Amino acid sequence: MSQFWSPGVHRLTPYTPGEQPRQKLIKLNTNENPWPPAPGVERVLRHFESEQLRRYPDPEATALREALAREYSVDVSQVFVGNGSDEVLALAFQAFFLHDAPLLMPEISYSFYPVYCRLYGIGPRTIPLNEQWQVDLEGFEGEHAGIVFANPNAPTGHGHERADIRRLLERMRERVVLIDEAYADFGGESAVPLIEEHPNLLVTGTFSKSRSLAGLRIGFAIGSRELIEGLDRVKDSFNSYPLDMLAIEAGVAALADRDHFEHCRRAVMATRDHTRQALEAMGFEVLPSQTNFLLVRATRQPAAEIFAALREEYGILVRHFNTDQLRDFLRISIGSEDEMQALIEALGEIGAG
Repeated sequence: MSQFWSPGVHRLTPYTPGEQPRQKLIKLNTNENPWPPAPGVERVLRHFESEQLRRYPDPEATALREALAREYSVDVSQVFVGNGSDEVLALAFQAFFLHDAPLLMPEISYSFYPVYCRLYGIGPRTIPLNEQWQVDLEGFEGEHAGIVFANPNAPTGHGHERADIRRLLERMRERVVLIDEAYADFGGESAVPLIEEHPNLLVTGTFSKSRSLAGLRIGFAIGSRELIEGLDRVKDSFNSYPLDMLAIEAGVAALADRDHFEHCRRAVMATRDHTRQALEAMGFEVLPSQTNFLLVRATRQPAAEIFAALREEYGILVRHFNTDQLRDFLRISIGSEDEMQALIEALGEIGAG
């Protein structure tokens, strides 16, 4: 604690990202993609001229927004980009959720949501998951400042179909409904086609997962023109240049290669399904997943002990959330086939399951 901090800083409990180790480990803890970015991204990196860096980037990131508009069949005026989806989410919380009513969110979802609430003085109201560990859309009711949830949800992995989202939007028209689709490309169904009929719907996405560009920090939002204008107002009151030149060019190149994208996402999904079968055969309970990770419950050994043994004895990092609801679970990112085989063999030697 410091006498120099603003009063609100003393009350913050920051988000804790997954460990980024300095030594060489098998990293299955931060939902990164095991496949490389599209070949066009490498060409951008190879031919990028450093002379360009003395100039500011396009504050509107027009080329990237146009590419996203083509990808999602929307108008460029309905697209917003930012420095990773975390920044896009933070700007959205400022733009849409500062009302004298609670923000509705699942009790278990992306753990940055309550961090933003504390940062901006937003009062959250959390809705328990249903008995199948799914986001309970019917539980979103009553006076509220808006709704936010990940679909598919993190860290549980379940995704609602578009028809489910449509029914929610038909009930909730007065405030913004923000759907975080960071993992939608791994088996989820995007809500973007609902934007035209529901101007209060904002969908966010990222290039960090299915596009293999976590290191470049590219996030985006798609919504009605009035929602995008609200995001632009907040962005231009904070940082007019959230994306650098390299990120803009690389993002365009990533979107241009549909074949690479399809191959990589399908490969991740196949590896996920093989891994789930192997874990279930060992005695683990594995939640169904439409993401690039699995949430796994051990039945014979505490999850914390398995987490520690994997790291210390086998050099394998997974994620353990030491919370009341998730203490018995491990979240396992989907890596390469070899990495997942190493995990299965290590778990077998530990005797976990």
